[in-house]
Amino acid sequence: MSDSDKTRPPRKPGVLNRDRVLAAAMELADADGLGALTMRSLALALGVKPMSLYHHVRDKEDLLDGMLDLVFGEIELPRTREPWRSEIRRHAVSARTVLARHPWALALAGTRTSPGPATLRHHDAVVGTLANSGFSPPMTARAYATIDAYVYGFVLQEASLPFEDPGGADVAKSVMAGFDAGRYPHLTAFATDYLTQEGYAFGDQFEPGLDLVLDAVGTLVDR
Repeated sequence: MSDSDKTRPPRKPGVLNRDRVLAAAMELADADGLGALTMRSLALALGVKPMSLYHHVRDKEDLLDGMLDLVFGEIELPRTREPWRSEIRRHAVSARTVLARHPWALALAGTRTSPGPATLRHHDAVVGTLANSGFSPPMTARAYATIDAYVYGFVLQEASLPFEDPGGADVAKSVMAGFDAGRYPHLTAFATDYLTQEGYAFGDQFEPGLDLVLDAVGTLVDR
């Protein structure tokens, strides 16, 4: 049992159902990561006995599947009959926001084998948007993989930065203080001229980078 389990007050008793169990599990994972989520810690947070959870989830795997499906349900779906670029861009920005809110979901996204209805709707909408805009099946597969790789990779990098407020000028200055400027002249010049300037933030790179990715994806259908 983690220290947070000991200090977090249990929820007030109420009607237990699957939605309530999944919501509590997401709160635990958001606060402390997936490592802190056990059936015991979840039962403690809900103020119930661990065995009562199994009336609403079959096992831990079913719990994780349900949690991931809720995450996908928070992401804005692209409209399949609208132009692909604006819809996929809006979807990608939403996905980045949602995954940043639930960073533990990144570890689950590629590992689950029982997708829920929200997850399937998500994939169906993305595939439909691309297909309706002229992407062939191979092009759709390539575009989907490329965009997901960018979004997931950016969120993972952002979540992994070893600072509470990632990417600001003060962070860059603290990093620069730890290396010999004479040995790394190009990095020093880049940091001095750009990274340490007031207003710089790592997260601001997401949308310009996304536009570059979408430019490249667009060449698939333009051919």
